[in-house]
Amino acid sequence: MTTNHRIALIPGDGIGAEVLPPAQQVLDVLGRRHGFSLSYTSYDWSCERYLREGAMMPADGIDQLRDKDAILLGAVGYPGVPDHVSLWGLLIPIRRSFRQYVNLRPIRVFDGIDSPVRGARPGEVDIVVVRENGEGEYSEIGGRLNQGTSEELAVQEAVFTRAGVTRIADYAFSLAARRRGKLTSATKSNGIIHTMPFWDELIAERAAEHPGVTWDQEHIDALAAKFVLEPARFDVVVASNLFGDILSDLAAAVAGSIGIAPAANLNPERDFPSMFEPVHGSAPDIAGQGIANPLGAIWSAAMMLDHLGRPAAARDITDAIASILAKTDTRTRDLGGTATTAEFTDKLTELL
Repeated sequence: MTTNHRIALIPGDGIGAEVLPPAQQVLDVLGRRHGFSLSYTSYDWSCERYLREGAMMPADGIDQLRDKDAILLGAVGYPGVPDHVSLWGLLIPIRRSFRQYVNLRPIRVFDGIDSPVRGARPGEVDIVVVRENGEGEYSEIGGRLNQGTSEELAVQEAVFTRAGVTRIADYAFSLAARRRGKLTSATKSNGIIHTMPFWDELIAERAAEHPGVTWDQEHIDALAAKFVLEPARFDVVVASNLFGDILSDLAAAVAGSIGIAPAANLNPERDFPSMFEPVHGSAPDIAGQGIANPLGAIWSAAMMLDHLGRPAAARDITDAIASILAKTDTRTRDLGGTATTAEFTDKLTELL
């Protein structure tokens, strides 16, 4: 195993530039403890760059990232640049060029955090949403006709392939087998007549290859309600691109704050670098104030270390996160406290 990991840093927009330095600080502490190093290359690819140069990243941006071991992203999006421009100009091209077809989003209710959901108790809610990340509802197929007229038309095509659904199903079933052995598939086959029955058929087909996993399926509307009413019943949830995106944000809210939630965009075959990012957005309303919660970025960094073959270092981070929340009153504002980003990070590294 290499002792040096080459990490691409893309702070991006808003609080992205404020939460990546804490993640780096924690990573460097763990590197010294566990005997590895990380070398960072930072890229100023952002909405600010788009406004200045007309593109979120340069034409050879993907090639610049190709030799890195992993990518750590802060946030994308800022007022003045439409969201579809910022995402399709940076985040989505990276995901698709590097075949990061698994979007992994773990959610836990930590001791010391009061969930807004009465039945979401610490130690009982531990969910991983496995979101298909390369096709589904977020396709590029479609267009608009007769723009600006009363006959204007917009068409958006969802794309589900046997290969795409099969590989995300296999990943989710394998993950469930390593956890508590339960999987739930999000569907809407009672209303979406072609793609969702196809999804259901392929999930059932792959389930037969994983007999040790107990599984069921839920329509997305009922599933969203049960995330609130019975969050502790879920283990691994596999979902299409759109459904997984929505469910994981809902689960983060159940856990107490979207500022906590991490995400990994994985190329499981490791043919290309994978990318790690907090779920929260660029939060322009608090950018520059030094009060952003760095936990999402720090937990994402832990997921990165685990992917890089450093599970013990990753556990040190998640243990420290659990400890700071359970044993101290250090909280950022989104968690009901008064700590700044720097104060929270200093306390966490002290615990490490």
